[in-house]
Amino acid sequence: MKKKISIVIPCFNEEGNIESTYKKIEYVLKKLHSYDFEYIIIDNGSTDKTRDLIRKLIKKDKCISGIFLSRNFGPEASATACYIYATGDAVIGMAADLQDPPELIPQFIKKWEQGNDIVFGIYTKTEDNIFIYWLRKLFYKVFKSISNIDVPVNTTGFGLVSRKAINAFLSLPEKFRFSRGLLSWIGFKRDYIYYKKNRREKGKSSYNFFDYLHHAERGIFGFSYLILDLMIYGGIIIVFFSFLFVIGYLYTVFVIGNPINASIPLMLAIVFFGGIQLLAVSIIGKYIQVVVEETKNRPIYIVDEAINIRK
Repeated sequence: MKKKISIVIPCFNEEGNIESTYKKIEYVLKKLHSYDFEYIIIDNGSTDKTRDLIRKLIKKDKCISGIFLSRNFGPEASATACYIYATGDAVIGMAADLQDPPELIPQFIKKWEQGNDIVFGIYTKTEDNIFIYWLRKLFYKVFKSISNIDVPVNTTGFGLVSRKAINAFLSLPEKFRFSRGLLSWIGFKRDYIYYKKNRREKGKSSYNFFDYLHHAERGIFGFSYLILDLMIYGGIIIVFFSFLFVIGYLYTVFVIGNPINASIPLMLAIVFFGGIQLLAVSIIGKYIQVVVEETKNRPIYIVDEAINIRK
């Protein structure tokens, strides 16, 4: 019996790319005769013609399943939905903007057949916004250094995950998700494929700077407590030096007299410690936000319509 591989494609407002993405993937898959394939296309609440185009593709190809979410729940929700609805022995995820080259699909499958449960796609060059590129690179380096897991720098959603790894991933109950971190956390044997990330074929990315920032928050506050540790150590250091400052200032006043206007150091101290306290409370608030999101126990996404589902 042939092994089955699921090609999962989350998308949002990709009316200019979804058809060409399917055609280019299909061209590559037709050469892989020893496998069965299915497509899972997740529409994350698109407001353009993406949904209608997915319907047309489903009519042409019965191997395509369409999942339409009730609104845009974010990339983590659509990524999770892809894994839930995929039925293959392995799942290959890629975006609908053709920045990830479908020609690499056979290489991912080869790595999987060699015994790897997770094959990460890692881009070494990009034709995308250079500012965003360096920000992403910086984030992954910082994340790798402060978390207790090893997430490769510049890893992407383009990659392969075996059925065993998917089952482990889906067994994790948390709602505040950072998928690349979770895939690294579950372990299993892994390998990497390095590639050049292309420029978007058509349209404009819906992801902006604040979306990347929010995504970074998911990773940092979901996988690291180092910031809380630094707050404790920083507080101890500040208290220590504040104590030395008070002793030194009192010594100066009683021995030499008051050589400076006390209002100036008091004002600076109030501003400094007020800022430190506000920062500390904000960081604690972020961790509390994660706890609140988990305790609400809301679903990660809501499906508006599902077409041609296989399970």
